[in-house]
Amino acid sequence: MVNVIKQKGSARQILDRSSQRMTVQRTLLLELLRQSGGHVDADELYRQARKKNSRISLSTVYRNLQLFKKLGLVEEHHFDEEHHHYEVKSGTEHQHLLCINCGKVVEFACPVSRKFREDIGDKYDFDITDVEVRMIGLCSSCRAKESKSMPDRS
Repeated sequence: MVNVIKQKGSARQILDRSSQRMTVQRTLLLELLRQSGGHVDADELYRQARKKNSRISLSTVYRNLQLFKKLGLVEEHHFDEEHHHYEVKSGTEHQHLLCINCGKVVEFACPVSRKFREDIGDKYDFDITDVEVRMIGLCSSCRAKESKSMPDRS
């Protein structure tokens, strides 16, 4: 398990404090992650990065994603068994809805999450550092497609 370092500040400040340089590749990868506005896997990030810097390698992408995760700059999610998805760590806690058909991911705020975390932590004398709620189902588009493909039984 990777030990995540909880730090505040800009990416450059966090990298500096951990004796890591802010390289051209790291700058590009962080910018692409920010621009993605959501959840991107390493392969997609690599494809986007290659369009802007043809010399970047897939191993550089993976290595830096692990560094960013360790430094608390990005979050890694396991929405399915095939891919790890990454997003820039935001200041606001949010949870995820995942469509089992198309893989669509929707973020939502769960106000009871903080209270729940505090109550459970107090009850079991546990310092809870993160909560991940993932609800799985069908998005409206997939439900509509499914209902159209079902024969009318009337």
